[in-house]
Amino acid sequence: MTQAKTRTALVELSGVSKHYGTVRALEGVSLEVHAGEITCVLGDNGAGKSTLIKIIAGLHQHDGGTLRIEGRATRFASPRDALDQGIATVYQDLAVVPLMPVWRNFFLGSEPRTGVGPFKRLDTALMRRTTREALLRMGIDLRDVDQPIGTLSGGERQCVAIARAVHFGARVLILDEPTAALGVKQSGVVLKYVAAARDEGLGVVLITHNPHHAYLVGDRFVLLRRGAAVGNHTREEITLDQLTGQMAGGADLDALRHELRRD
Repeated sequence: MTQAKTRTALVELSGVSKHYGTVRALEGVSLEVHAGEITCVLGDNGAGKSTLIKIIAGLHQHDGGTLRIEGRATRFASPRDALDQGIATVYQDLAVVPLMPVWRNFFLGSEPRTGVGPFKRLDTALMRRTTREALLRMGIDLRDVDQPIGTLSGGERQCVAIARAVHFGARVLILDEPTAALGVKQSGVVLKYVAAARDEGLGVVLITHNPHHAYLVGDRFVLLRRGAAVGNHTREEITLDQLTGQMAGGADLDALRHELRRD
C-alpha cells in the first residue's frame, strides 16, 4: 500500500450527488485530494465539473454522499466556510480589477494597514514588497508589480492568482480550467506554477477538459460524463492514451470514426 493511501486526504468526496429539481448534476462521485498531489477532474461541457467545484468551494451543498475535510464529515454553509478550512478556488474568469496594479489585486480584500486610529492608511510599501517576494518564491519574476494587472497575459494573471492562494495559507487549491483560453506556451507556464503549488505541499484540484495537460502534472484522475464518474485512476493505473480514450468516450469515438469513414 502506498503512503498516499495510508494518510488522511485533505478533501475526500464519497458518493456525492447533487440535483437541481429533476436535473441530475452529479451522481455518486468520489475523489481524494492529498497534500503534495494534483487530482485532475476531466470532462466535457455539462459533465458536472462546475457543480463539483461549487460543492468543494462551499457555493452549493451536496444532496447525497459525504464530503470530508481531513477525515471529518463536513457540509459548508458558504464559501467563507471553505476558505476558513483552507480551500481556495481560482475561477476561469479571474476576479481581478484590471486597472489596479498587481500588488493591489494581490491583497484585494485583505489589505494591511499602518498607523493608529484616524491616521490609519494602507501599508502600500509592505504590500508591494510582499507581493514581489511571494511571486519570486513561486518563481514568478514580473517586470513591475506596479503595472496594472490587466496588462499581464492570461497565463501571468493565472500565476499571480496561484501565488496569492499559496501566500494566504491555502491548503487546497482548486483551479477551474486555468489553461482553457491559453496558447501552448502560456499553458506550459501555468502548469509549471500548478506544479510549484503542489511542491509547496498543497493539495491541488485541476479542472480541465485537456487530457494532455492533466497527464503532464496529475497524480490522480477523475473522469466525469453527464454527472457520473466514468473513471477514477492513479497515475500508475492509466496511460495517456487510455486517459485520452476514456475522455473521448471510447466506444462513442469508434462509432463516430465508423460513421465518418469513406466508402
